[in-house]
Amino acid sequence: MTAPGDVTLLVVQVSDSFSDFWAALARELGVPLVARAPAEPGPPPAQAGVVLVAAGGHESEVAALLPQLAVPRDVPVIVVGSAASHRLAAHIVAAGAADYFALPDDRDGLRDALAAAVQGRRASLGRAALAQLEAQAHAFRDIVGESPALKAVLERAARVVPHGDATILITGETGTGKELLARALHYGGPRAAAPFVELNCAAIPAALLESELFGHERGAFTDAKTAKPGLFEVAQGGTMFLDEVDHLAPELQGKLLRALDQKSVRRLGATATRTIDVRIVAATNTDLPAAVHASRFREDLFYRLNVITLELPPLRQRGDDVILLAEFFLRKFSAQYKLPPPNLTPEVRGALLAHAWPGNIRELRNAIERAVLLSAPGTIAVAELARRPSPPAGAGPLPFPAPLAEIQRAAARAMLDTAKGNRSEAARRLGISRSRLQRLLEGQAADDEEGDPN
Repeated sequence: MTAPGDVTLLVVQVSDSFSDFWAALARELGVPLVARAPAEPGPPPAQAGVVLVAAGGHESEVAALLPQLAVPRDVPVIVVGSAASHRLAAHIVAAGAADYFALPDDRDGLRDALAAAVQGRRASLGRAALAQLEAQAHAFRDIVGESPALKAVLERAARVVPHGDATILITGETGTGKELLARALHYGGPRAAAPFVELNCAAIPAALLESELFGHERGAFTDAKTAKPGLFEVAQGGTMFLDEVDHLAPELQGKLLRALDQKSVRRLGATATRTIDVRIVAATNTDLPAAVHASRFREDLFYRLNVITLELPPLRQRGDDVILLAEFFLRKFSAQYKLPPPNLTPEVRGALLAHAWPGNIRELRNAIERAVLLSAPGTIAVAELARRPSPPAGAGPLPFPAPLAEIQRAAARAMLDTAKGNRSEAARRLGISRSRLQRLLEGQAADDEEGDPN
């Protein structure tokens, strides 16, 4: 963040005329002097309060030069020459300069104009700094809770908010609010004006994920009728949120690591790379060190993502936050459905605190919405709040006591249900091969497969 005292006077030296005057002028204004040649690439530094183009004897070149300087619109450009001509001054101002002064006659006018520009820039940077501080102060206002467990995480996160380049890994059970925290880190920080781009790594097949991340050129594959920028390019200057990052395929883990290390990406089918300036916030609900140990996640990528870790506590560890969240959702859904807002009775509070909420905030939110809609207007029925979907036939805890083959078969079926019928994913989560999973589903105990290393 730029402080008001960091404002500088930038002199673009088209000519050496009056060069001894610029240092004395900067001292009078109380600002540092920075000099550069016209051909020096890139925009002026962010601290520049005013750009002075020293063009004595080369005034005719200024109109063509001004667009090449890439000066932001809120930074005034003042051109100084030696020719006193109203027509020349009008031409230079029409080309984009804020004013034109001819030395030595306009020395006092130049000094006053520069002083006003520096003062205005200081005020502008001061307002921007204040706005940034306010954004940081309110970054977490949408995260409801007062428990020590939550406050400890938010205090840790608040120290990272001003640092827009720090890579962050958010961990925690499903439904604890990882995306909400990622958004708070982005919109409270210096990258807030740039895009926040979210990608759920588990929601897109691995075959399509590379194109989503890195983009592709026309003709890169059969259906690539047009070129498409990847999400890294879309997020340029902002934040990329990689949710469920543990689901990245091994080959994509390596490509992501290269992109982060080299700060560049290459579209599928392209030969040139593109430089990226993106802050990475990743999230997972699994034990990544365990995944590394089991060779399901690259160790080098884990260390690259695990610069700052923020672990969100489950709702069962947050005490009375359950009540605060319930009240928040009651207000939200009562207003949304135009129903009278109910009060939490002691019975309802007791039911809320007694439940373990394995689905965390997401489960609580859905329960409150259901209860608001199905209870009598202005009330919350405990029966509706606590209603759970009936388990499918045959579901329930693993059979015990029972033969080993039956227990293993039940575990395999339960994991297959959790993976929504995806046998490869179920096998991965169990840490076994797909063929062994098939044998377990058929009722063959693992001990029967002595030759199978998986």
